[in-house]
Amino acid sequence: MSLLTAQLDHLAVNSPNPESIAAFYCKAMQMRVAQGKEEEYICEGRERRMVFYPGDAKTLRYFAWNVPSAEALEELKKRVEAAGIQTRPSISPFFNDNAFTITDPDGHHLVIGHDGSNRTQDAGLPARLQHFAFGTTHIQPMLDFYEKTLGMRISDNVYADDGSLRSSFLRAGNEHHILAIFVAGQNAFDHHCYEAGEWNLIRDWADFLSEQDILLDWGPGRHGPGKNLFFMIRDPDTNWLEISAELELVTEDRPTGSWQHREKTLNSWGKAYLRS
Repeated sequence: MSLLTAQLDHLAVNSPNPESIAAFYCKAMQMRVAQGKEEEYICEGRERRMVFYPGDAKTLRYFAWNVPSAEALEELKKRVEAAGIQTRPSISPFFNDNAFTITDPDGHHLVIGHDGSNRTQDAGLPARLQHFAFGTTHIQPMLDFYEKTLGMRISDNVYADDGSLRSSFLRAGNEHHILAIFVAGQNAFDHHCYEAGEWNLIRDWADFLSEQDILLDWGPGRHGPGKNLFFMIRDPDTNWLEISAELELVTEDRPTGSWQHREKTLNSWGKAYLRS
């Protein structure tokens, strides 16, 4: 099976007040906002875009990957259909008509498309939408879907003291992960992250957020898996939003790492929020 190459392109998140949360992202993440055709609010900035729909707080409507070419998109579509996975038209306001939607074992909708436009020239501090995470009650079927069916690779696993798997970090290229999956009490959206690139930009983003009277909720710190520097804030619906820098770049021959489920794995510098 060929290996998947993809980047996280955008997320669509539900909110009881999508207009208000879109305004927050405009302010916090230096994005512009436009109202879409279906009561959604579309936020776009420098290498980052989000869509907010009316719905229950802290739930994900869909997420979207960008693959390197139209040829790669067609090849991936053939592969998932050969695996018996139904493909449907794109449900995203982005991409062209060649994009398609599939659904994972937990019911999350994934839109896959190709957009080769250069979005690095937009105004604002650098911070590319880079990864997100969700919790699951059935981690192995999820890993089988993303790894064995779609062609992702596991960079690191985290294990409990009894040897049970607690979380996995999956990549689709040379970045340590674009998706993290955690064992949780319910299937749920966990957090999303923007990669600023270097440590000094963590400082610049923290200074900018301070000017907006937006306080850091966790960090600065350093994760074990991925080795990235980070801090987190919360949006009006209390979704966690992470700013990261210096995420580990890996080669395909890198063996899968193994970590213990403990505070120092989540933050080698100090306190951490351990998922129960």
